[in-house]
Amino acid sequence: MEIFAIGVIVIAVIFFVINHKVKKVQQLNYIERYRFQNALKMKVSKKYPQLDREQLKLVFEGLRDYFWMCHKANSQMVAMPSQVVDDAWHEFILFTRAYSQFCKMAIGQFLHHTPTEAMKSSTDATEGIKRAWRLACAREEINPKYPAQLPLIFAIDTMLDIPNGFRYVLDCKENKFGDGYCASHIGCSSGCAGSSGASSCSSDSGGSNCGSSCGGGCGGGD
Repeated sequence: MEIFAIGVIVIAVIFFVINHKVKKVQQLNYIERYRFQNALKMKVSKKYPQLDREQLKLVFEGLRDYFWMCHKANSQMVAMPSQVVDDAWHEFILFTRAYSQFCKMAIGQFLHHTPTEAMKSSTDATEGIKRAWRLACAREEINPKYPAQLPLIFAIDTMLDIPNGFRYVLDCKENKFGDGYCASHIGCSSGCAGSSGASSCSSDSGGSNCGSSCGGGCGGGD
C-alpha cells in the first residue's frame, strides 16, 4: 500500500512538471504569434508621426521581445530599456480588455506599471537592467559579456532617433561624448551606467515583475 502511494505521488509530480513545461511553451508561442491591434499601432503612430510602417513594426517587435523577456524572467524584475517601446506598452495597457487577455495567456497574470520610487530597494533598478540585458541578449543569441551588437530593445531608440530616447553604446571607450549608457557595464557586475525617474511593471499577485526603464532610469520591483 505504501509503495502504491509513493507511486501515485511520483506520477502526480511528473504530470505536474510536464504540464507546467507544456504551459510555458504555449505561453511563449502565444507571445510570438500575437498580432497587436491596428488601433494600437495607430495610437503609437500618432505619438510618433515621424515613424514609417517598417519602423513602427520594429517598435512592436521590441514590445514582443520585452514580453518574452518578462516571461523568461520567471517572476523576477526586468527593466525596460527603450522609451519608444515603453510608450507602446503604455498604449497597449489602455486597451484594457485586450491587454488583460494577453497577460492571462502570455504571462499567466496581469502586468502593470509601478513607479521606480515604489521599488523595495535601491538595488532593484540595477538588477532589473542587468537582467534585461542578459535576457535581450539571449533572445538574439548575443554574448552578453562580449556583444558584437546591441539587442533590438537596447538599440531601437537610437535607430529611430527617438526624442529623449535611451542611448546605449557597446563599449564605454567608444563613448567619447558621454551621451549614452555603456552596454559593457550593464553586462558585468558594475550594473547600469546611470539612472533617473522611470516606471516599472509588476503583477497584481506579487509574482511576475517587469519594469521600465534604464536609459532614463532603471525600473522594476518584486
